[in-house]
Amino acid sequence: MNESTERYQHMEWFKEARLGMFIHWGLYSLLGRGTHVMAGDRIPAREYAKLADEFNPERFDADVWARTAAETGMKYIVLTSRHHEGFCLFDSRVSDFTSVKTAAKRDFVAEYVAACRQAGIRVGFYYSLLDWRFPGYLEREKYKENAAALVQQVHDQVRELLTNYGQIDILWFDGHWFQDKLEWIHSKPEAMAEFWRSEELVDMIRKLQPQIIINDRSGLPGDFDTAEQNFQDRWGREDRPWEMCQTIGDFNESWCYMRYTPRSSRKSVSQLVTQLCVASAQDGNFLLNVGPKPDGTFPGEDIDRLKGIGEWMKVNGEAIYGTTPGTGNSCSFMTQRENHGYIFIPCWPGRELIYPRVASNVVDAVFLRTGQKVQASRDRLDRLVLTGLPEAPPDPHITVIKLTFDGPLVLKEEQDQAAWINL
Repeated sequence: MNESTERYQHMEWFKEARLGMFIHWGLYSLLGRGTHVMAGDRIPAREYAKLADEFNPERFDADVWARTAAETGMKYIVLTSRHHEGFCLFDSRVSDFTSVKTAAKRDFVAEYVAACRQAGIRVGFYYSLLDWRFPGYLEREKYKENAAALVQQVHDQVRELLTNYGQIDILWFDGHWFQDKLEWIHSKPEAMAEFWRSEELVDMIRKLQPQIIINDRSGLPGDFDTAEQNFQDRWGREDRPWEMCQTIGDFNESWCYMRYTPRSSRKSVSQLVTQLCVASAQDGNFLLNVGPKPDGTFPGEDIDRLKGIGEWMKVNGEAIYGTTPGTGNSCSFMTQRENHGYIFIPCWPGRELIYPRVASNVVDAVFLRTGQKVQASRDRLDRLVLTGLPEAPPDPHITVIKLTFDGPLVLKEEQDQAAWINL
């Protein structure tokens, strides 16, 4: 068995999971002005470090986090073990800037890992390569020794994370980019890989945790692509496993708790469910972010949305988990598994729904929400037509119709793509 085959087998669970939870939590949560507040507000490292004396989240309960994810229908979690600020939520021998060596005196990563395993949730670590406390990150040529020390810290801490906490399922890199050369993310990834010694880093990771999967933010392709808050990020790369990470807050930088936004704009349950469905129909995963409060609890507004998604998933989850792309029409799209097709309808079509190019015969069609039967037949143009639909959709978010075919879904080939015009 070659390496690529083994890597694909290790990713089977990821491709079937479809829905995960992202958690951004750190010292920036105390300030409540975004994860980039240290650099964005030019807060000196010594001043910023004082926040660690205040970070003592007495209401943190990793079991509640993991249980909430499971009840939402999520199959894995990715936690920010260390963000760009350099503060570690784990014990590190190469840094004193950790939750273990400051006010909290706790290894939050260890508690998180134990809770995920107890809940049957796959474990992921987010780890930022950059650390704003190092001048060598922003001025690589001017502070060469400092830049080298930063890179060595990365290698040492990744080794710690993958040695001290048992089997880890995902390593989610970030911060590989250069602030002064952002265009290099796409044009010169090899330059970033060289700076971070990424080939050496990944080789170490594979030896420590052969089963782990790695995203594409080290300057190397990794195992899956990372789209951030939109689907356009993956144009031209449709042949690779991928995941879209998304915020609940309806603001591009709302990854963490936003303290000073009392009426903050958040995406609705319907918006988030729609994005989950679109990702699944494009053979991707949806990693939905939550920004816990400084005390370690999830904001109530976020919990409301997670509960809404969880309720929808209990009814419609079979249309998401372990499915592959199907086909689509003017107002809906489909996933499939074995001899079933699942039609997601974000735009209600009225009394009938027409699907061209479906060659398989439908032996049963029902609404997943209500179990109500849907009539399926073919019209004179040999299109699949679903009739007798209600005036309004039965699901408050996205209605799903489950089709049972007489075999796997087969689509008709169109030799002349314009032929339908004159039928």
